[in-house]
Amino acid sequence: MNESTETTAKRLSGQFKGYLLLLIMVFISWGIFKLITPDNFGSAKNMLSYFEASLLAAVGAVGFYFVMVMGMFDFSIGANIMLSAIVGCVFANRFGLGYLGLIAGAILTGAIVGMLNGMFYIKLRIPSMIVTTGLALIYESIANYIAGGVEQTLPSGLRAFGQMPGNIILAVIAFAIAYLLLNYTKIGTYTYAIGSNEFVAKNMGIKVNKYKILAFIISGAFLGIMAVLTISYGSSMVAVTGMASMTRNFVPTMGCFFGLAFKKYGMPIPAIIIGEFVINIIFFGFIALGAPTAIQDVITGFALLIIVMLTTKVAKGEIVK
Repeated sequence: MNESTETTAKRLSGQFKGYLLLLIMVFISWGIFKLITPDNFGSAKNMLSYFEASLLAAVGAVGFYFVMVMGMFDFSIGANIMLSAIVGCVFANRFGLGYLGLIAGAILTGAIVGMLNGMFYIKLRIPSMIVTTGLALIYESIANYIAGGVEQTLPSGLRAFGQMPGNIILAVIAFAIAYLLLNYTKIGTYTYAIGSNEFVAKNMGIKVNKYKILAFIISGAFLGIMAVLTISYGSSMVAVTGMASMTRNFVPTMGCFFGLAFKKYGMPIPAIIIGEFVINIIFFGFIALGAPTAIQDVITGFALLIIVMLTTKVAKGEIVK
């Protein structure tokens, strides 16, 4: 067996282990709630609806992965989704551009927000979570101004991406683009290089700041796609202020943690997709139990921390960012 064949065999073995772990998580999370509340949870129809709901966050999470794998963070995810959805809805309705306005408006807005996040982060030279927290307040205000304090509703004739097969098609296209960017382009190679060791990457001649901004732009564009799926699924979007949009940060971020945890198996994008499914199974399981929202959040948070802890092994002497 030559070196190339041996490397391929190890990679496939690692991916098999990764998929097996994820499928075990799906089965365990489903099995626990199915045993406790068999009548109103976990049927084939229920599981399909859980998966459809998980697609929304998975699309945003695969884009956010480009930012997180570099060791950066973004607290403006929710504000970006809200603003992008409102702009897309306005383009579709007020300007009569239909699906073109919805998709182009949301994705362009998301990308512009991402670009601003990256540029402010690079220019101000302060932690990304601080920069994006401050910018989130601005994005919320802009969204509120554009909406005019009125709930933005998508007409029934423009909700094809809120149900099958439209949501599946758009999500698959997004996942395919993310996969190609990560595995077959210079962007993906440099993203991993910077995330692995920024100092070494800079000495190799990689324009680190340029690719950090690009990572935010890519993340923003995918959040724009998530905004299209979100407003199509829920039919409307309300502009909120006072950092209330941060409630939308949690699920895409946790899905992204699955991608980071399973990166060592060479399958971050499938891990994000299945991880978001696991999160939704747990979420809907608590709804089926009738548990209070506060209890749901606490237990879900602990469950996901345990999952990430069990799937992420830090080598001795390694710095945890």
